Amino acid sequence: MGSRVEQFEQIRRDHEVEGLSIRALAERHGVHRRAVRQALDSAIPPRRRRPEGRPAPALGPYRALIDQWLVADREAPRKQRHTARRVWQRLVEEHGAEVAEVTVRQYVRARRREIGLPGEAYVPQIHHPGVEAEVDWGEATILMRQVPTRIGLFHLRACHSGAAYVAAFPRMTQQAFLEGHAEAFAHFGGVFSLVRYDNLTSAVKLVLRGRRRIEADRFTAMRSHYRFDSAFTLAGIAGAHEKGGVEGEVGRYRRRHLVPVPEVGSWAELDALVACGVRADLGRRIAGRTESVGQAMARERALLRPLPAEAHEASEISSPRVDAKALVTVRQSRYSVPVGPVGLRVEARIGAREVLISHRGREVARHARSYERLAIVASLDHYLDLLRDKPGALSGSLALAQERQRGAWPSALDELWVKIAGRYGDSEAARHMVEVLLLAREVGPERMIAAACGALAAGAHDGRAVALLARRQARASAPAIADLPERLRTTERPAPGLRDYDQLLEGGAR
Repeated sequence: MGSRVEQFEQIRRDHEVEGLSIRALAERHGVHRRAVRQALDSAIPPRRRRPEGRPAPALGPYRALIDQWLVADREAPRKQRHTARRVWQRLVEEHGAEVAEVTVRQYVRARRREIGLPGEAYVPQIHHPGVEAEVDWGEATILMRQVPTRIGLFHLRACHSGAAYVAAFPRMTQQAFLEGHAEAFAHFGGVFSLVRYDNLTSAVKLVLRGRRRIEADRFTAMRSHYRFDSAFTLAGIAGAHEKGGVEGEVGRYRRRHLVPVPEVGSWAELDALVACGVRADLGRRIAGRTESVGQAMARERALLRPLPAEAHEASEISSPRVDAKALVTVRQSRYSVPVGPVGLRVEARIGAREVLISHRGREVARHARSYERLAIVASLDHYLDLLRDKPGALSGSLALAQERQRGAWPSALDELWVKIAGRYGDSEAARHMVEVLLLAREVGPERMIAAACGALAAGAHDGRAVALLARRQARASAPAIADLPERLRTTERPAPGLRDYDQLLEGGAR
């Protein structure tokens, strides 16, 4: 710019001293008349526009795809949208693109201005190994059996190594908060000396002036059990930078492993997906470091305080009574138990993910926890002993309807049910189906379903045929369809008589 400034100065002098016209000044200095006018208007030359280059050829096949991702981000949750780095990662990992990250960044930056999606920025920090960790909650959206579902993501991040433990919970409750700590410390194999929080209600009962806090009793008990110190950020925006590491981790993990929005069929599948992301992050390198996060964590782990002999018991305990429908009420939701303890009190251990119910020290039921008020969670197995005497109640039972909703009722059982009803009638078919379902307790649900499929394949539309196949398979660990008695292969109803039952018993004894 220095030569242009000098040129502008000479143009201005010539005009002032000699009174030359714009045309004459342009001819003398070899510039366009527009440049002369600019020099006369201002001694500082205007900034030249940077020419806009054409899009990189390597991006040619992928520009439409990138645009599609960025446009789709308009409908995605704000914190689960693509960053330029995530776009580049997907291009390389999913489409085998050979393109530089900087090229993708330049293109995404330009397209993002047009689409109007904001960027993100983070502040790196340095900490001593094995001393500090930070905790925060994050939110994400998943597709649980194709239904959009909001979940809470518990994050505990080691400040030095950058390693983090992440756990998914249905709700961001204090129960989940406490369980997340126990799982995180077990994951790291030790306890950090200091854990930093913002002023979340799971830990803080009352915010006082400055950094003074009245902590929640259950949080204090958990902290005492693991013997670590807690620190809280200043309230409001003033304290936002004080645990920027975990806040950046929440966003980074969500973008890296939950974009695009994942679709899962169960909480177990979601837990596996989250754990896979945690393991994958051990191989990444933080900018400016020579070792991976996993290598730094291994070095840091040796400096952590040892875990106590037992994990902290975070579950809440209640003693509900079993009602006449074999249901117990726990936190305004109702859960089924076997019909045996109807009218008696049982013990319920209430966790963030599941409810465990026991009677006289023996577990009798375990359910995924429901957070819906007045919801009923029923297991069909709990009612089979009662349905043995009242088989007609099976088809209209709530437990069966919920089995279908959960996808735990295979279509083969419905097909078998229809075939048996066509042969024996609805009432007898229900009785056969109850006996088939009871087989799962004896041989396991997988063998029971396999036997039902085998009976259908053999044309043996009879609950007794399913029982025979299931027991033979349990003994031989292989299906034995060819060994079915001829009377179980036919679709016509045999004449009643004891001889057929004797043959069945003899066949079962072999």
